[in-house]
Amino acid sequence: MERRRIGSLAVTVVGLGCNNFGTRLDAGGTAAVVHAALDAGIDFFDTADIYGKGKSEEFLGRALGSRRAEVVLATKFGMEMDERRKGAAPKYVHQALEDSLRRLGTDRVDLYQLHRPDPEVPIAETLDALDELVRAGKVREIGCSQFTVEQLREAERAAGERRARFVSVQNQYSLLHREPERGVLAECERAGLAFIPFFPLANGLLTGKYRQGRPVPEGTRLASGRRSTELLTEENLATVERLIEYAESRGRTLLELAFAWLLARPVVASVIAGATSPAQVQANASAGAWQLTPQEIAEIDAIVPARV
Repeated sequence: MERRRIGSLAVTVVGLGCNNFGTRLDAGGTAAVVHAALDAGIDFFDTADIYGKGKSEEFLGRALGSRRAEVVLATKFGMEMDERRKGAAPKYVHQALEDSLRRLGTDRVDLYQLHRPDPEVPIAETLDALDELVRAGKVREIGCSQFTVEQLREAERAAGERRARFVSVQNQYSLLHREPERGVLAECERAGLAFIPFFPLANGLLTGKYRQGRPVPEGTRLASGRRSTELLTEENLATVERLIEYAESRGRTLLELAFAWLLARPVVASVIAGATSPAQVQANASAGAWQLTPQEIAEIDAIVPARV
């Protein structure tokens, strides 16, 4: 599988998002998915302390076991774990990492990411703490998530002469959510940042399991709830049908199209789709092989114009 760079790290262009671990999957289910990913050649695993309130990290660390050295391990901090454990203040940055290391059963995190900006803490103070962790050898690279262009530039200015500076940004991006095209992607190219899209399959809408005029499959992520109402609109479902038709005309699936369109941008380092079964992992791993031509990209963009 092709690899791309996140700072000094080389990662497979298909990664594994671990937000299902500890919520939709128990320890056994997590192990099955992790082992399927490893067997498929995936070496980039992205989790967060908040996923399953720590269970994702715990289950992931347990599943990796002796194969920890084979993977690039990414996690995040900053979301509210409880009233005391949240944010990006320097003291908590150190505590959050120690907690994550313990749950993951490792002595280092390869990519440590601020899960979202903390308006109450100057970014320079957070970077000071992260720099200390890098110098201590507990973190190899640092990244951020849900940052705007202005926030990325502020972090770049604040980094100054520190060894540690953000090498990546993780924002929502897919064929159905193209907001990063308003500036963040261009900023990544300018600053040499890797871009990691989250929700690359639009909560499953781009897998092909949700079809116009058909019942929503039971037990799926969008079977009920607010996200179902937001995403399963007639407009989105009609767009999905057009994308399926286009993919099938090329002998491909909608899943392959969703991955290929994201990976057509060199600034995208890895597509970190989640999975709840080994079969989903194998499908995701195979989906990263289609390389779109400039003409195909233009044709897809004609079907789904940027909607920001």
